[in-house]
Amino acid sequence: MAAIKDFQQLVQDLKDKPSRRVAIAAGHDPNTITAAHRAAAEDIAAITLVGDRERIEVLCDEIGIDADIFTIVHEKDALKAGSRAVAMVRSGEADVLMKGLIGTSDYMKLILNKDTGLLPPGNILSHVSVLELPAYLRTHGKLLFVADVAIIPRPDLETKAKILGYCVKAANSFGVENPRAAIIAATEKVSDRMKATVDAAELTRRNREGEITGCVVDGPLALDVALSPEACKIKGLDSPVNGSADILVFPNIESGNVFYKSSTLLSGARLAASVVGTSASCVLTSRADDEESKFLSIAMGCRLVD
Repeated sequence: MAAIKDFQQLVQDLKDKPSRRVAIAAGHDPNTITAAHRAAAEDIAAITLVGDRERIEVLCDEIGIDADIFTIVHEKDALKAGSRAVAMVRSGEADVLMKGLIGTSDYMKLILNKDTGLLPPGNILSHVSVLELPAYLRTHGKLLFVADVAIIPRPDLETKAKILGYCVKAANSFGVENPRAAIIAATEKVSDRMKATVDAAELTRRNREGEITGCVVDGPLALDVALSPEACKIKGLDSPVNGSADILVFPNIESGNVFYKSSTLLSGARLAASVVGTSASCVLTSRADDEESKFLSIAMGCRLVD
C-alpha cells in the first residue's frame, strides 16, 4: 500500500473503500453535524447521530442539509446519548465513536469505564494527531504524526514506549512502513538533569537492540534536527531520522500542545486527531476545532479501523 501523503489522498482512498459506521455521542451541534454530513455525502462514513432528534432536525434545516442522510437515535440527555453511542461500538453496530456536544470529561469516563467502556485491560489511553503542515508537505511530501498533545500530562518511560507504539500503528495504517520516530527534547545531549533526554536515549537503545521494532527511533532530538536535514548538516549530527521524521513523541503535554496549536494557528496546518489505545477508533476534537478538522478526524478514525 502506498503511503498517504496528504489529507486529499486520505479522503480519496476512503471513498474507494466500504464506508465505516460512525456513532456520534450527543451529535447535536452545528460543526459536528456539518462535518458528519460531509463524511456521509462523500461516502466515507455512515453516520448515526445519537442525540436530541428535534434539535438535530432544526440544525440541519438551518444549515441547509437533509437530515435523512443520517440515522438518528433520539436521546435528549447528553450523558445517556454518550452511553448509547459507546454501547453501539461495543456491540459492533458502529466502528468508530465520535464526541459531539458532550463534555470531554464525561466522554472520557464513558470510554474508560471498566465494565462498559472501550479500553482493553493493560492498555493506556492516549491521543495521536496527524498534521498536514504546508512547509513540511512542500519539503518532505508527507504527513506528521505527533503525540501526546491532549491526554497524558507527564508520560514516564514505559508510557512513552506505548505512545510510540500507538504512533507507529497509526502511521502504518496510513501506509507508512518503518516510520522514522523522533523522541523530542530540548537538546541532543543526554543529561541526568533533563529526564526527557534520558528517556529518549533509552527508547533509542531499545530500538537499536531490537526491543522496539517496526520503526527507526532516534533521540533525544531537538525539533529542528527532527524536521530539517539542513539543521542536521549544520550541527554535524548523524541521525537515522536525518531531519525527516514521520513521528514526533513529545516529553510532556505542554510541549506537545504548544506545538500542535502553533502549527494550526501560525503555520496553517490542517489536522486530524483520535484517541488511541482503545478497542475502536474514538474521535476526540476540541470545541474550538472547525468543521474541516472534525471532518478530517472522522476520516482518520475511519482509517484507523482494522
